[in-house]
Amino acid sequence: MGVYNFREIEKKWQDHWKQVGQYKMDTKDNSKPKYYCLEMFPYPSGKIHMGHVRNYSIGDVIARFKKMEGYNVLHPMGWDSFGLPAENAAIKNGVHPHKWTMSNIEDMKEQFALLGLSYDWDKEVATSTPEYYKWTQKIFLKLLENDLAYKKKSYVNWCPNCETVLANEQVVQGECERCGTEVIKKELEQWYFRTTAFSEELLEEIDTLTGWPEKVKLMQKNWIGKSHGAHVDFKVKDMDKDIRVYTTRPDTIFGSTFMVVAPEAQLARELVNGTEYEEILDEFLGKMHKMTQIEREASDLEKDGKFIGKYVINPLTGKEMPIWIANYVLADYGTGAVMGVAAHDERDGDFARKFGLEIIPVIDEDDKMINSGEFDGMDKNQAFDSIIEKLEKDGKGKKTTNYRLRDWLLSRQRYWGCPIPVVYCDDCGIVPVDESELPVLLPTDVEFTGKGESPLLTSDTFMNHKCPKCGKPARREADTMDTFVDSSWYYMRYVDNKNNEDIFDSNLVDRWLPVDQYIGGVEHAILHLLYSRWLTKAMNKMGMTKHKEPFRNLLTQGMVLMDGAKMSKSKGNIVSPLEIIDKYGADTARLFILFAAPPERDLDWNEQGVEGCFKFINRVYRIVDELAEISKNTELKFENLTKEDKAMRSKTNLTLKKVTEDLSQKFGFNTAIAALMELINDLYKYKENENINKAVIKEAVETVVIILAPFAPHLGEELWSMIGKEGSVFDIKWPEYNEDATKSDEIEIVVQVNGKLKNKIVMPADVNQEQMKEIAFADKKIIDSISYKDIVKVIAIPKKLVNIVVK
Repeated sequence: MGVYNFREIEKKWQDHWKQVGQYKMDTKDNSKPKYYCLEMFPYPSGKIHMGHVRNYSIGDVIARFKKMEGYNVLHPMGWDSFGLPAENAAIKNGVHPHKWTMSNIEDMKEQFALLGLSYDWDKEVATSTPEYYKWTQKIFLKLLENDLAYKKKSYVNWCPNCETVLANEQVVQGECERCGTEVIKKELEQWYFRTTAFSEELLEEIDTLTGWPEKVKLMQKNWIGKSHGAHVDFKVKDMDKDIRVYTTRPDTIFGSTFMVVAPEAQLARELVNGTEYEEILDEFLGKMHKMTQIEREASDLEKDGKFIGKYVINPLTGKEMPIWIANYVLADYGTGAVMGVAAHDERDGDFARKFGLEIIPVIDEDDKMINSGEFDGMDKNQAFDSIIEKLEKDGKGKKTTNYRLRDWLLSRQRYWGCPIPVVYCDDCGIVPVDESELPVLLPTDVEFTGKGESPLLTSDTFMNHKCPKCGKPARREADTMDTFVDSSWYYMRYVDNKNNEDIFDSNLVDRWLPVDQYIGGVEHAILHLLYSRWLTKAMNKMGMTKHKEPFRNLLTQGMVLMDGAKMSKSKGNIVSPLEIIDKYGADTARLFILFAAPPERDLDWNEQGVEGCFKFINRVYRIVDELAEISKNTELKFENLTKEDKAMRSKTNLTLKKVTEDLSQKFGFNTAIAALMELINDLYKYKENENINKAVIKEAVETVVIILAPFAPHLGEELWSMIGKEGSVFDIKWPEYNEDATKSDEIEIVVQVNGKLKNKIVMPADVNQEQMKEIAFADKKIIDSISYKDIVKVIAIPKKLVNIVVK
C-alpha cells in the first residue's frame, strides 16, 4: 500500500498546473454561462496569515465547484498595494516603496501557489502600478467633470502619528484605524467625493441585495442614517441672516429656548467676527481640538459651552433665544446648529440645567401638546405635520429628509498613493490634467522623513508643472488619494486588465458584473463595501456601466482565533500557515480550516483538529490506493446487488446529493466534509465484506475523489490519476446523484420511552406506523424499559421514530 507523500504530490501538481495553464480563462468566451468568484484582494505585506488561508480557501472551493458545474469561471487575484506600510518601510529601511511592495508581491504569490489556489494570474492587477493608477486617475477626472469630486476647506480628522487625514469611517472609537493613535481635528483644504449624491439610492437598493448578510445591510443602513424631520429658519437678531437647523422633532419647537452651534462650524466664526467673543471662540476651539468625535458624542459627556453674544428669534413663539457654542454639537451633522429643547432632549436638558437656561415642556405624559399655542391638545404625531405645514406657509421651514452619511474625504498627505491629477494655476485656479498626460507618475526623487506634509512636496520635478489651460507655471496637487479609491473599482479592471486604451471595455464589464460571489471580512462592511457601491452608482450615472451594484452575493467569513482571541503578534498567538503547510501539507491546512466551523463563524485554531484532518486525508489516500485497480478495470454495471451493496450505493449517492446541495445552496463546507468522512468510514467497512461488488466500489471511489477535489485539490488530482482517469479532475462535469440508488431497503428508526432514546432499530424501508410499533415492542431493550409500567400512549412518526409514553 502506498504512502501519502504530500510534499511530492503537492509540488508535482502545482508545477503541472502552471505548465499547462490550468486556470487560464477568457472573459470574451460566451460559450458557457459566466460565474465571477472573487475574494477581497490583500495588502502585500509579504507573508500570508491564517485569515488569508481561510478567505482564499473558501473562494477556491466555490470557483472549482462552479467550473465543474459547467460555468466559465472568472477567479482572479491582485494586490491592494498602495498604503502607509510601504512608506513606513521606506523611512525605516531606506528602501523605495515600489521595490518593497513588488518584493512582497512576489513572496506572497509563491505562498499562494503553495496553497494550490486556482487563480488566473494573467488577470492580476496591482493598484500601485502606473498601468492601474492611470485609470484610477481617469475615474477621478470623470468624477470631477460630473461634479462628483470637489475641494473645500474644513475641519478634518487628523492622525498625528500617520500625519494624514482620515475619513470618518477610518476613525474607530476616536482612534486611527491603522495605528491606534488618538485622532484630533485640523483645518485643511481637502478633496471630497460627493457620496451624499447617492444617499437614497445606496439605502433603497441595499434591500435588493438578497444574497448579502442581513447584519452587513443593517450596518450600512445605520451608517447612511436616514431620518425625517424639517429644516427650520431662525432669524438672527440685529443681523441680516437666518440660521437653518435640521430637527427630527418639529413638534417641540415651542419648547426651544436657546440655540447651540458647533464651535468649528463656519457659522460660529461668522457670528463672532469683529466682536469680543472671537477670543472666547478661539479658546473653546482649542479645547475641542483635543477631544475626539467619539468623546464628544458620548452620552455621559459633561456638557460645556459658551454664550457668544447673539440671539435668534423663535419662528413660532417670537421669543429671543441666546446662541451658545457647545461641545456636544458637531459641524458635520445637519447644519452644525441645533435648537435647544431642554424638556425633551437629554443632552439639551443637561446643558440647560448646567447654565441656567429656560426649560419649557411642550408635550405631556399622554403625548398631547401643551404650551404650544394653537396646537395645544393635539396629539404630538399630528402636531409634527401640522407645525411643518405652518412653517412652510410662513416661509420659515420645510419638511426634509436628512442623512447621516457624509461626503468621502479622500485627500491623504502621503507619497505611496495615487496622485490626484490636477494642477493649481494662479490665473486659472484648479485645472484638471489632460487625459493624454495620464498617468501622472509618482516621482522617484522624494525624501521620506516621516514628518510634516506630503513627501511629494520635496520633489521639484513633480511639483512644478505647466498649466494645461494657459501654459503658465503651475503646481501639482501634493496630496494622494485614499487607498479605498483604488479598491473601489479593481473588480472591474480584472475583467479587462490588459486594456491599454481605456479603463475597461464596458460591454465586457456589463457582462461580468455584478460579481456573483464576493468573499471577505465583515470589518469591510462600511468602508470598502459602501465605497464600492457608491463608485459603481457614480460610474453608472456617468454612462460607464449599466449595472448599479458591484456584488450580487456576499459571504463574510469569520476570523481565525487562538484560544478564543484574535491572532496577533502582540499576543504571541500567531500560527504560521507556512509552518502548517510544511508539516502537514496545504490540502490538510485547507481541509481543516473549511471543516472546523461554518464559514461565517469565527474559527478557533486547534492543532489536534489539524492532525485529525491529516489522518483523514491519509485514510482517503490508503483506501483509494487499495481500491484503485478495481476502479480502473470495472464497468459501472449494477447487477445482483445484495443488501450490503444497496446500502453502500445508497450512502454514496446520498453523500453526493448532500455535498452538491451544501456547495450550491449554502456553502456548508464543514457539513460537506463531515458527510465525506462518513462515506469513507462506510467504504472501509464495506470493502471487508466477502462478496464486494466491484461496480459499487468503483462508484464509491470515484465519488470520493470528485467530492474531495475542490477541498484538497492536489490530492484530488493525484487520486484521479491513480484510478486511471485522463486529464484534470476539475475539467470533468460535476456528477449527478442517482435518485433511485439513494433509496435503501432498510431505514433506522429511533425508539424512545418518555422522550428518552432507548434504541435505534433497523426496519424495512416500507414499514408502516403499526408495523413500527410492533417491531419496537418486540425489541428486548424496549421490553426491559417498559416492564411493569402502564402504557399511556404510543406515538409513531412515519419512518422516523416511535415514542412510548408510560407511567
